[in-house]
Amino acid sequence: MTETVEPSFVDNVIANTLPVAIDIGTKILGALALWIGGRFAIRMITRTVHNRLVRRNIDSTLTRYVDSILGVVLKLVLVILVLGVFGVQTTTFAALLAAAGIAIGMAWSGLLGNFAAGVFLVVLRPFKVGDMITGGGVTGVVKEIALFVTTIDTADNVQTIVGNSKILGDVIQNFTANPHRRVDLVAQLAHTVDVDDAIRRLRVRIATIPHVMSDPAPVIEILQGSPSGPVLAVRPFTANEFYWDVYFATLRMVRDEFTLAGYPAPASHQVIHTDSKILAA
Repeated sequence: MTETVEPSFVDNVIANTLPVAIDIGTKILGALALWIGGRFAIRMITRTVHNRLVRRNIDSTLTRYVDSILGVVLKLVLVILVLGVFGVQTTTFAALLAAAGIAIGMAWSGLLGNFAAGVFLVVLRPFKVGDMITGGGVTGVVKEIALFVTTIDTADNVQTIVGNSKILGDVIQNFTANPHRRVDLVAQLAHTVDVDDAIRRLRVRIATIPHVMSDPAPVIEILQGSPSGPVLAVRPFTANEFYWDVYFATLRMVRDEFTLAGYPAPASHQVIHTDSKILAA
């Protein structure tokens, strides 16, 4: 008589869970392979696009912007594909993602405003990386124009990050856009000084300062009068990169030339207003 052997509890567990475990393991391995391959493909695509933009001499600001946007979009597509490996309905996920995007957009309207402003900065190009600007109340050299913010290094070497919407919504001054700049200085004279002699001396000496341009020629004329005497406008022109060199050299030249000429120092004047009724009392 043949004896029937009942399967043990362990055998039942193994029989029921083994196919599930194999299925899950296969999906995990497939998702992992897809993730690794996808990341490699994203790097290859972004690198290829970047190199083509560089070869076509596309502005570095636009190149960085395209790199950032392309990287974000491709990574989002990769995440959706990986979820699809686990059986997640990508259409449902995309709908949820769109709904979440609307909710996040309403909550983070400021960030979206910065993003939109960043797009306009790249399209309109009021400045580029490496330009010296004043934007959003900050003056310095532009180091990066990112998706949401612009990084500026100030003259005292402080890294300052400004929202793109703040820059676009404010006055932008680009000190690098034109090839040369005018250095605006003043020189105070005493009443006893011969103004024509002072102007002649400064015109001769300012031409000897390195990097001062002859065309356009420096402007040295009477700017205004003051209680201490005439005030001269001293305005040489120079290339952008030599602005501060010419600025400080001109200040030193004015002082040295006036000292050499023996001009007296302008006297300080104060006007005191009194009440005649108080004096009469």
